Amino acid sequence: MRISKPFFASLALASAALCYGADQAPPAPAPVPDVYRVKFETSKGDFVIQVNKAWAPLGAARFYTLVQQKYYDNQRFFRVIPGFMVQFGLSGDPAVTARWRTRRLHDDKVIHSNTRGMVTYAMAGPDTRTTQVFINYADNSRLDRDGFAPFGKVVEGMEVLDSLYGAYDDRPDQGAITAQGNAYLAKAFPKMDYIKTAQILPADAK
Repeated sequence: MRISKPFFASLALASAALCYGADQAPPAPAPVPDVYRVKFETSKGDFVIQVNKAWAPLGAARFYTLVQQKYYDNQRFFRVIPGFMVQFGLSGDPAVTARWRTRRLHDDKVIHSNTRGMVTYAMAGPDTRTTQVFINYADNSRLDRDGFAPFGKVVEGMEVLDSLYGAYDDRPDQGAITAQGNAYLAKAFPKMDYIKTAQILPADAK
């Protein structure tokens, strides 16, 4: 039986968390706002995610912590599947990835659907979210029933995400990324787009 790419790719979203342990991450260094925005500067331009804590409180708090700690800086968009999603969240530094890979989150309820522009954690079943997130390119509401809980939405720059280099598809090996970081990706996938930096915007930013 031939498995369609959307089905295969949805299964692959789960694969990254299979080897994670059960330790909990430290609390966020500051109270997490009910709503906050994160600006990503990338090799193709900028985009902004608005995070709503009420949608997925644990996921929103983890994302706040990761951005504040500059976790997403200098990371590659290692899975870009046009018509489905773009995924990131494995550090370019293997030592940093190792520190986070066992820090699982308990699940949030699915309150909003995985439609275009929604931002969600990759996972492998119950209570396996850590640092990897994906942004939906299309209506992927079929993922809702599997517990993929969006915590934010792209509110500026979706066209930047649409323009990311997507010819590598599912070829990058996540085990190799975990072990070698950006050294592996730069050599094997030189055209891959990347995040320069991510920062939380001031509450009064326009």
